[in-house]
Amino acid sequence: MENILMINSVGEFSSLNNNETLHPLVNIVDLSKADERLNRRSNYGFYAVFLKEIKCGDLHYGCNYYDYEEGTLVFVGPGQVIGVENNGELYQPKGKALVFHPDLLKGTTLGRNIADYSFFSYEVFEALHLSEVERKIIFDCYAKIMYELERGIDKHSRTLIVSNIELLLNYCVRFYDRQFITRENANKGILHKFEELLNEYFKSEKPKEIGLPSVGYCADQLNLSANYFGDLIKKETGKSAQEYIQFKIMDLAKERIFDASKSVSEIAYELGFKYPQHFSRSFKQYVGLTPNEYRNLN
Repeated sequence: MENILMINSVGEFSSLNNNETLHPLVNIVDLSKADERLNRRSNYGFYAVFLKEIKCGDLHYGCNYYDYEEGTLVFVGPGQVIGVENNGELYQPKGKALVFHPDLLKGTTLGRNIADYSFFSYEVFEALHLSEVERKIIFDCYAKIMYELERGIDKHSRTLIVSNIELLLNYCVRFYDRQFITRENANKGILHKFEELLNEYFKSEKPKEIGLPSVGYCADQLNLSANYFGDLIKKETGKSAQEYIQFKIMDLAKERIFDASKSVSEIAYELGFKYPQHFSRSFKQYVGLTPNEYRNLN
């Protein structure tokens, strides 16, 4: 396997793509200015928002290609690896990339809240597909940032640039909400698979072997990133993925409590609890009664 290309700064990324570095911590990079290049995998030390202008397949995350076409946004956070293994073929990069270093955000509202924009941790098949109107809004945000970069740095530049990045990201939150709705059938299919996954999990020996199912485990089994999976479940059910799993566990617990042949401890271990006391506390918190009190209702 080839070495991963480390790109630590905005200046390095700009230079790599034959763009002038207009600000050491932020830039709008025109990828069409880059020379033709071989595919390779890269690790960025900054945030990047790629706006793809043509249908192409040069980006790939994990083991799968991004599902994107013209007018699609792909988000990458610091430390993430993106790209394709070198297959010996040259390709011409296209589109525009907003790149900004975490240091740009220090001391700002966006800096304090950047972790809330969970799409920077989305992975396979989770890019944001824009309508024509949405695409124009994103271009407008890019244009405002570019205007500030080209006019030169003054005491207002950082505030205005960060404000426009925050505006762009807030629009992306809205557009992802729209995408969750417009892809409702696909999302319901994932919700159905999630329910089936939990059913099969608790019919197997996995609770005793692994313990309680985690959000990360379920997302991995469904080939989704944990953040995208969590956001999708929240949109579909109103519950977080963790709350949904907890609901499932307690629903099974209430059913199994009435099996008088098993002790509360046995039921706890069957469900994946490491300690029966933990199960009893969780049950009391969720149901309002201890397991034995609930059992005596029968």
